[in-house]
Amino acid sequence: MRDVDDMEFVDFVDGHARELRRTAYLMCGDWQRAEDATQDALVKLYVAWSRLERGGGLRAYAHRAVTTAVLDQGRRPWRREVGGRLLPDAGVDPTEQVDRHLAVVRALQALPHRRRQCVVLRYFADLSVEETARHLGIATGTVKSQTARALEQVRDSLVAQGLDVELEEQP
Repeated sequence: MRDVDDMEFVDFVDGHARELRRTAYLMCGDWQRAEDATQDALVKLYVAWSRLERGGGLRAYAHRAVTTAVLDQGRRPWRREVGGRLLPDAGVDPTEQVDRHLAVVRALQALPHRRRQCVVLRYFADLSVEETARHLGIATGTVKSQTARALEQVRDSLVAQGLDVELEEQP
């Protein structure tokens, strides 16, 4: 890879690694697995970097690589573990933050796999319906219906856990 490509890659990673790691975490519920999946995805991204267009598709490609890495990890028998720890952000009541994070993670983990993918990519990775559909290889209507059902299930789960929430589907 040329030095310019290396610099562009480093800039991309600096700007998006945290977001990719969060996406991986929301899909698997474990920070260590999320870190591993993010690293696996970034290695694949680096290998393909010189062939990729530098437009808005890079972010979607990176999210697809992270999603694939999480799914690949889940298929490995020694990786079928449950759990993970949350570290609170500075300046926020750690107990309240951890409780809210755990409630959201529990709600996401309770979703069927396809619904969880749709919600994470739409709302946490901030991909459009079309990008999510391309990313998952499904129809846009499927993304919309799976997302709507997932949001209803997450809302019900959070309310059952004693949290007052208002979730709305994005256009």
